[in-house]
Amino acid sequence: MVEIDLKSYSPRKNVLDGRVILVTGAGSGIGRAVAMACARYGASVGLLGRTLGKLEAVYDEIVAAGGPRPSIAQMNLLKAQAPDYFQLAESIEKEFGRLDGLLHNAGLLGPMSPIEQYDVAAWTEVMHVNLTVPFVMTQVMLPLIKKSADASIVFTSSGVGRRGRAYWGAYAVSKFGTEGLAQVLADETDQYANIRVNCINPGKTRTAMRAAAYPGEDPTALKTPEEIVAPYLYLLGPDSAGVSGASIDAQ
Repeated sequence: MVEIDLKSYSPRKNVLDGRVILVTGAGSGIGRAVAMACARYGASVGLLGRTLGKLEAVYDEIVAAGGPRPSIAQMNLLKAQAPDYFQLAESIEKEFGRLDGLLHNAGLLGPMSPIEQYDVAAWTEVMHVNLTVPFVMTQVMLPLIKKSADASIVFTSSGVGRRGRAYWGAYAVSKFGTEGLAQVLADETDQYANIRVNCINPGKTRTAMRAAAYPGEDPTALKTPEEIVAPYLYLLGPDSAGVSGASIDAQ
């Protein structure tokens, strides 16, 4: 695992100018914050999520702030089938001809439960959304990513995806898988100088998922999603050129 210290990183203005970036789970939390930051720094952002109203709200905020007009892709990743992925890829190709950035941010927490009692159906759903969906989405988008002069694929990891902890169940296992998927893909794309693949661990952040995992925690003691976007901009932008196969902590 490659470790990079980004405590002092500060993206320059318009660092993402002209880039086309797809963000999954863009309707709220970290996905929303990163999508808005990408637009603020010049990218045309694809907002992918399950709830149309939330995506439209992010869209409106980006436009009101003067960012490039984003696009909306309403998609329930738990139920999406192959045609949905290919239709999305076709729409991106038709409008932009390529994809410069792909952030896999959408995910499910699932129950906090011991393995002995873990619900099998819940396990399947968490593994599907957190691991199978990023695999399928990446596979379908790779032809568009290869057309980019400088492309970045970013997978969302977790501290429990590096060292397992009791009761984190399918979520932790899915994040171990995410780290593995990113490493395999980084090695396979090493022959392409224009593609890099990395993982990012957001850390303790004030999100709905964090509140569900730690209901007794004081959320005001945590950083907001908006406070941790710089490492995402680094990975999705040109400043991380040459960095691939890394697993980075956002905090």
